[in-house]
Amino acid sequence: MTQQTLSIIKPDAVERGLTGTILARIQDAGLRLVALKMLHLDTTEAEAFYAVHKDKPFFGSLTSYMSSGPIVVAVLEGENAISRYRDLMGATNPEKAAEGTLRKTFAVDLERNSVHGSDAPETAATEIAYFFNQLELVG
Repeated sequence: MTQQTLSIIKPDAVERGLTGTILARIQDAGLRLVALKMLHLDTTEAEAFYAVHKDKPFFGSLTSYMSSGPIVVAVLEGENAISRYRDLMGATNPEKAAEGTLRKTFAVDLERNSVHGSDAPETAATEIAYFFNQLELVG
């Protein structure tokens, strides 16, 4: 089943110049880019995007980090894109991520784990709509 999912290259990876390398790894894994942009979230925008975590102890730190520098957001498309991208990303905690995954390779720590991806079709639809309108999706 062809799906779309959201990818975020987080501030730590953008700052270290890893955007092109990560995008190449995504494409090498057979996922197509159908939308792409760089932006800098302010704290309010980061809080809105991560509202699902607002009652968790890491919310303030996460939203502060996600608004600390530019990010690159992309819509990826392909067969089972959500699970394929999550496999490519690896476990949230880079210490537990499999060798060769994006997080094992590029993450600084648990919070600065370089990439984000949607975890379900419903989440993907909401997250994609947060950053992109239908005219920006090419494919």
